[in-house]
Amino acid sequence: MSDSTTHPAAPQAPGAETAHTQLQWQQRYATMGPEFVAAIQPSPLPEPYWVAHNTKLGQSLGLPEGWQQSEPFLAALTGNGLLPGSAMHAGVYSGHQFGAWAGQLGDGRACLLGDLAEQEIQLKGAGPTPFSRRGDGRAVLRSAIREFLCSEAMHGLGIPTTRALCVTGSDATIWRETAETAAVVTRVAPSFIRFGHFEHFSKREQIPQLQALADFVIDHYYPQCRDDSGGNPYLALLGEVSRKTAEMLAHWQAVGFCHGVMNSDNMSILGLTLDYGPFQFLDAFAPGHICNHSDTEGRYAFSEQPNMAYWNLYCLTDALMPLIGDEDAATEAVDTYRAHFQAASQLCLAQKMGLYAADPRQKALTDMLLPMLAADQVDHTIFWRRLSHWAARMDDEDFAVMDLFVNRQQMQTWQYAFESMHKGMGTIDVSARMLRANPKFVLRNYMAQEAIQAAQAKDFSVLAQLQTVLENPFIEHPAHERWAGFAPDWAASIAVSCSS
Repeated sequence: MSDSTTHPAAPQAPGAETAHTQLQWQQRYATMGPEFVAAIQPSPLPEPYWVAHNTKLGQSLGLPEGWQQSEPFLAALTGNGLLPGSAMHAGVYSGHQFGAWAGQLGDGRACLLGDLAEQEIQLKGAGPTPFSRRGDGRAVLRSAIREFLCSEAMHGLGIPTTRALCVTGSDATIWRETAETAAVVTRVAPSFIRFGHFEHFSKREQIPQLQALADFVIDHYYPQCRDDSGGNPYLALLGEVSRKTAEMLAHWQAVGFCHGVMNSDNMSILGLTLDYGPFQFLDAFAPGHICNHSDTEGRYAFSEQPNMAYWNLYCLTDALMPLIGDEDAATEAVDTYRAHFQAASQLCLAQKMGLYAADPRQKALTDMLLPMLAADQVDHTIFWRRLSHWAARMDDEDFAVMDLFVNRQQMQTWQYAFESMHKGMGTIDVSARMLRANPKFVLRNYMAQEAIQAAQAKDFSVLAQLQTVLENPFIEHPAHERWAGFAPDWAASIAVSCSS
């Protein structure tokens, strides 16, 4: 692995030497050394062009006004050159994939440029790295658009996630199942460190490096683990990661989000939704739904996600054991995941039902409701949104909710129980709370597919429409009503896999 201090200097993006020098780049993770990162050179794509950008995120990073029209930024965010102060590094990690130890992995098509405003800036699809494992290191327009839209959709929903600053494209041919065109998505997060980073050094018995990694994470992201550790900050770290992961999974389940490939190398140490590949938001509520065409055994089915997160946390526990030292204490720390997940799930469901806090009556209603939704294959998002509007009056004459069910009488009984739970509360207030918790818009697969097909013809207007509604998915957006309806019949034929 190349040492970043001796690697030949990468070329700057054209015009970069006279522009944008006010950006205050840091190289925090890259300073960890050659055991952790390899310096890499740009692999230019021909004639890049802008596909999408996130102006508000750019402002929060301190990017200069007009960066979206800047040739130096276009080149730099395609991986064709560098802005002053940035660099290109790829990180090494390992992990379990579909339950089996996969050995060394790493950033095979991602490179870290550095940090702006304490956020790491990473290019996905910018070319091969030392960890590409016979891959080309590229992303295609299809996958880049999916990641861009879903990152911002999850942020709009209030779910912890990596972010997406922009997508750039090129007409260079990239082969997947068929010939496609290249694209690069610029990802943003406080850190892209994964469970697999810890597994990498632990499995190799590189304990000094494992400790250096843990200390880096604690010092930068979990400083409270030193103050409240009881003398063992690594044990405290495990407990905090278990809590954050539980809260993330509770939010996923509440909105019907399927990740599709919850390998340990796709699990964020910060509890962020990471690596958008074969994801899907549920259309019909089907607990056993498998969104990943590559997942032939259903390991990562929607209903299995909470258990898979727990399994991955045990992989992290094993990796941290050389630092924690106390197996019983480590087991107790990771097992807090279950309690945190249950509490967070009940709170999410309470909010979806217009309550401020979890309530035994709400749990009973949930236990009655979910089998009804599954039995009648009711659209998950539309049900909760219609229920939110119905709650403003709780009017028997409004059949918008009941019409979603085959067993209308059973649903009517449930609505009576729901009304009884809220007796004495102002229905307008209940409805308003529910509308803030139940989105009108989620990124259904067919929506992403329409944006992709238009973008492949150089029409980015559909992508821009979706970006608008998904950034604020809880408001009505009457001009974009078409994106709030049922998925068309053809959506059932969309297959997404690990190549997505």
